[in-house]
Amino acid sequence: MRPLLALTACEAVGGRWRTALPAAIAVECVHAFSLVHDDLPALDDDDYRRGRLTTHKKFGEAIGILAGDALLAFAFEELALLEPEGVPAPRVVEAVARLAYASGGERLIGGQALDLAAEGQAVTGRDVGEIHWNKTGALMGAAMALGAIAGDAPPEQVTRLEWAGGFLGTAFQIQDDLLNAGSSLRRLGKRPGTDAARGKATFPRAMGEAASRDAIDSILELAKAEIERVCPKPRPLLTLIDAIAARER
Repeated sequence: MRPLLALTACEAVGGRWRTALPAAIAVECVHAFSLVHDDLPALDDDDYRRGRLTTHKKFGEAIGILAGDALLAFAFEELALLEPEGVPAPRVVEAVARLAYASGGERLIGGQALDLAAEGQAVTGRDVGEIHWNKTGALMGAAMALGAIAGDAPPEQVTRLEWAGGFLGTAFQIQDDLLNAGSSLRRLGKRPGTDAARGKATFPRAMGEAASRDAIDSILELAKAEIERVCPKPRPLLTLIDAIAARER
């Protein structure tokens, strides 16, 4: 999904989607790294991911750590290939900086740290929103920003799409909270009910199911309005967001 966001964002600003392929691959490598490490015993300690044993369960904890490390390094090796695709070197540097920031201690990793600190604690919707904005929103925002950079969008357009991706990621994670509470291993691809068992900071726990569903709709409207405002060719990106909103796994 995150690679598709990069490719369709590139199209939305008037670029050729193929130009953004290195960015799409880089974002998915960071995402895969985050999942492999997120599943480790010291973090969420999950046994299943996408219906299969998690990396550390199948290959051991040491390989899980090393696989995540390798994926993160490979992301930036791949992102550098934007230049052979015709993206000017200064814009490649901008893409590297944005992905590094989204992946680091201020955003994705910072969100994970907040998530761990909130386990078993009383939380508000604002608390959970901050976690989701960083832990999930940062990388979806980066995906759309990198696609826009590959499409030669001006800086303001890149930043607005990054914000739209942040809104989308927050709504996506609220939906994930709801699915974790009420789905199945077969449909979800991982054990349901794990959030409640660990006392995770989720929107349903903080605000209730009905308010969580209302929040998803409101936040997605913010994302779509931003895209329609700044993109000359928004339709494929908006269609993708509608498909994401309808997901059941």
